[in-house]
Amino acid sequence: MLATAQIELLKKEFNFKTSRSGGKGGQNVNKVETKVELSFKIADSKVLNDVQKTILLEKLASRITDEGELKVTEEKHRSQLENKMEVMEKCFNILNKALYVPKKRKATKPSKASKQKRIEGKKKRGEVKQNRRKLF
Repeated sequence: MLATAQIELLKKEFNFKTSRSGGKGGQNVNKVETKVELSFKIADSKVLNDVQKTILLEKLASRITDEGELKVTEEKHRSQLENKMEVMEKCFNILNKALYVPKKRKATKPSKASKQKRIEGKKKRGEVKQNRRKLF
């Protein structure tokens, strides 16, 4: 997971490129460059340590270009600023998800009481079934 300080420093390493958005929107689509493309060179980052870089390069291999850039685009909103904020949030979610390490599970044994409770339940169920039998 990325720390808050890392997030603020990473924002400075992002490169943004704008272009005209496709789809509906009338004249706004034809005139205004609202689509935002974020590119981030993971290998050149000064904020991430070597371990984080290798994890990201491994896990995000399918999303990284031949030049080693992670590219994320957004064109949902009609405002360039909103799209810029959205694309940064999207990128941080991708990075955090890739850097997440699940907690190791500790193997535990069932307690004596839980074993006994399970056996009693099985016996009770068996008795119920036994009582359903027809006697000849």
